Amino acid sequence: MRRIEQVNELLKNKLAILISREVPLENGLITITYVDCAPNLSSAKIGISVLPFNSSKNVIEKLKKHGSLFASILKKETRLRRIPKFDWVVDEAAEGASEIEEVFRKIHEEEK
Repeated sequence: MRRIEQVNELLKNKLAILISREVPLENGLITITYVDCAPNLSSAKIGISVLPFNSSKNVIEKLKKHGSLFASILKKETRLRRIPKFDWVVDEAAEGASEIEEVFRKIHEEEK
């Protein structure tokens, strides 16, 4: 595994823990779907999936506000010399999968 892939996986796991601890979402769920760091670790694009989807915008705002806190915690908890600047984005693929699942659920209910 290349170094950047290891860093992506490390950040994905650590950020998932931090988000669950620092950004609670009542009656919802935030999942990190991917982390894509620049080769020089200047930035990292972080894809998230939010349930319910209508709270995605609010969650992105909260994550942006907590970005510096996450960076300082990661600096202490990891051996990375540089913590990238986080760019939070909603993973549209996860939303599409959820819509397909909803269609199947409705079809199943109609068959009953």
